[in-house]
Amino acid sequence: MPELPEVQTTASKLNELLPGLKIISVWSDYSSPIYKDQIKNKKYFTNFEKSVLGAKIKNVARRAKNVLIHLSNGKTVLVHMKMTGHLLYGSYRGKKEFKAEIPDLWRKEKWLPNENPESLLWDSYNRFIHLVFSFSNGKNLVLSDVRKFAKVAIFDSSDLESKHLKHLGPEPLLQSFTFSIFKERIAKKPRGKIKTVLMDQEIIAGIGNIYSDEVLFEAEVHPESIVSKIPDKKLQDIFKAVKILLNKGIDFRGDSMSDYRMPSGEKGDFQNHHKVYRKTGAKCPKKNCIGVVSRIKVGARSGHFCPVHQKKFI
Repeated sequence: MPELPEVQTTASKLNELLPGLKIISVWSDYSSPIYKDQIKNKKYFTNFEKSVLGAKIKNVARRAKNVLIHLSNGKTVLVHMKMTGHLLYGSYRGKKEFKAEIPDLWRKEKWLPNENPESLLWDSYNRFIHLVFSFSNGKNLVLSDVRKFAKVAIFDSSDLESKHLKHLGPEPLLQSFTFSIFKERIAKKPRGKIKTVLMDQEIIAGIGNIYSDEVLFEAEVHPESIVSKIPDKKLQDIFKAVKILLNKGIDFRGDSMSDYRMPSGEKGDFQNHHKVYRKTGAKCPKKNCIGVVSRIKVGARSGHFCPVHQKKFI
């Protein structure tokens, strides 16, 4: 799932590309009667379409793991990419309009990049397109989402307490997010395991499976450590590692070990700098440590860690 660095990378790039563009059409084949407050509901999508057509993009921002596209008509489009979604920008054509030879992997898809064959938009991970915005400049913003888990909704930009956002915890990279606030937030789950609590979006916004593993490795804390048992010194180490690793993820333009791609179709680079995430069986990279990276289940998620130097506080 794209986490804070991937979503920030996406939002920052789209904020360079989209402002001033007018939305001239929108298409989606999402459809599920289960959802009432997003475009997978057909009635919702009809109203969504009416709300965005003719509007111009003001700017693009991020809140937690959500991309926020602010429109000139006072509306905001929210895109949560969930497990396997990512936003792409370029020129696209519907399959029926496409004249060139179609690569085998793309033959079942409804939309194809109208770009040269060398374009990164032709990456096979980019072919599962379920939402298309068409702009006044002839370009498109598309959402590739192989498992169809992504969420897209719209709300009034003035609604700072929108139901889509009001449950979220503070942003960890803001200067106002101090150690005392960090400590106060995680103390809301005193009996929780630290990895699970770090990933709780109501506690702190934006941290997921990848960065929680890397943060706890840097802080030398076992992922199953109980929050109330972790000493202040180690909490400070975790706090510092959160800031460092999330910024590092942004510097490397996100993590593309799985599906994530930047709006250009290009991979991020953070996956080449993992210390423990998905490194099961590898020698611990900490200098002079004899440990081997292990994998355990923490709640419903996998945790990767060094059992030798990451201390367990219980």
